[in-house]
Amino acid sequence: MALLNFRKKVETAPGPSPEMQAFLKGYSIEVMPRTAEKVENFRDLLPEGTRVYIAHIDGTEITDMVTTAARLARDGYAVMPHFPARIIKDKATLADWIARYQGEAGVTQGLLLAGGVSQPVGAFDSSMQLLETGLFDKAGFTRLHVAGHPEGNRDIDPDGSMTNVDDALRWKQKFSERTDAKMALATQFAFDADPIIAWADGLKAAGIDLPIHIGIAGPAKLQTLIKFAIACGVGPSLKVLQKRAMDVTKLLLPYEPTDVLAKLAAHKAANPDFNIEQVHFFPLGGIKTNAAWATQNGGGATKPANS
Repeated sequence: MALLNFRKKVETAPGPSPEMQAFLKGYSIEVMPRTAEKVENFRDLLPEGTRVYIAHIDGTEITDMVTTAARLARDGYAVMPHFPARIIKDKATLADWIARYQGEAGVTQGLLLAGGVSQPVGAFDSSMQLLETGLFDKAGFTRLHVAGHPEGNRDIDPDGSMTNVDDALRWKQKFSERTDAKMALATQFAFDADPIIAWADGLKAAGIDLPIHIGIAGPAKLQTLIKFAIACGVGPSLKVLQKRAMDVTKLLLPYEPTDVLAKLAAHKAANPDFNIEQVHFFPLGGIKTNAAWATQNGGGATKPANS
């Protein structure tokens, strides 16, 4: 009689939930020319057709921006460069940027925002002024994104209110009704799902139905995230990071956006008309790290093009 063969049960980590996979499908991500240079092949990291925003930081030459855009377009990605109003000298400069992006990289999408400088270099102070030029519609841009701020913005509302931010959103909503381009809100990153849900629901109740592409910070060291959060004026959800910093068992572990995205994904699954359309990653801990996390948590739809 053979001895019974008792085998130790091997526990395997659960795979990504269907809700998370659905929520991460079609995610976008942000790069800068200097960070893009460090990536040997984006197709080893990102799914085919991923929308890649190119951040235009003050001091970056437009030539470097266009070169990065052309490279990403050749690799099969949907390129969305930033158009920061406060670093664009005048309408002629804006027209030149648009023409170069289109002529050299086939760009038809843009994120329009005020920009991270306090004093405009020329005629423009806000994304609304860029939209009013009519140059993007004239050039046939198919998609225009504008900034959203789930926790407010001290540069726009120094008193900590949402007054000016909300006024701008109402204007952008009206503009979306007269442009042929698809519009959406690309937001600042946040770390707590509850304020995000309340903000999105509040917009919808106020008649602002622009789709939301929610900004999420990718995996990174806790100290790095706290530094960026303070610099970018992240509000109530900063407490999530501060609480984590007080837990010595988590202090040295890298932050991952699993909790905030799981809660948002579950809310979206339970409320299909929830106005968050996609996730937009800020890869503060590096694009390779962020892409690997998305691949691990997003299922088949987030596998790199070369996988």
